Amino acid sequence: MTFRDTLNQRKEIVNKIGVAIVIILLFAIMLQSQTNAKFANQYLNATIVTVEISLVSIAMGLGIGIVMGLGRISKNFIARGIATIYIEILRGTPLLIQIFILYYGVASFHILFNPFVAGALALGLNSGAYQAEIIRGGIQSIPTGQMEAARSSGLSYLQAMRYVILPQGFRLIIPPMTNEYVTVIKDSSLAYTIGVMEITYWSSRIIPQTFDTFTILLFAALIYFTLTFSTSTIMRLVERKFRIPGYMGA
Repeated sequence: MTFRDTLNQRKEIVNKIGVAIVIILLFAIMLQSQTNAKFANQYLNATIVTVEISLVSIAMGLGIGIVMGLGRISKNFIARGIATIYIEILRGTPLLIQIFILYYGVASFHILFNPFVAGALALGLNSGAYQAEIIRGGIQSIPTGQMEAARSSGLSYLQAMRYVILPQGFRLIIPPMTNEYVTVIKDSSLAYTIGVMEITYWSSRIIPQTFDTFTILLFAALIYFTLTFSTSTIMRLVERKFRIPGYMGA
């Protein structure tokens, strides 16, 4: 690591500490308001629900993304076709409509989900399509010579994929995965439309009681920003730990 790299890292850490201090001060100022302090418990519970639905959706999306990403590059026509159709449909339709279909639409067939399950399913299925494309890109960025070398050493296709290609591909896709995870956290706000008691839901309930629209919405925005900022910071640390020497940015 060069002196410039070390200097840039220290500058980045100082900037993040500055942002964190500003966030804490804003939270403290807002919580001093008697009105906002009254609803502190609702916001705390709402933040927990937002974190829960985001984590479930990200984990579900990762599992779907791996399967669909491998299907997208498969030589099997059927697997590639199923993956392509899935990805194009989920990426080509609004997430809000997907949420409504899973909550209101399937109820027509006597399939009932509670709001949290329907929201998490919609977010997970939608994120799976985007994560599949990220994973496909990561795998295809690995030089083809590595697969040939792995196969020539006696590994089967699946073994070569598991032990050689995927470990490297996952290290390369950490930056775009960070963007996707941040997007899932922000998109979780759409779940309020079907009654999931997350941050946006409670903000919409508190505003008519306080008539303090600006402060309530700013407070909600700060909570979302804290969650996304924390996520991107953690993922940046993971990226540094697992980056591959020799690739761009390493």
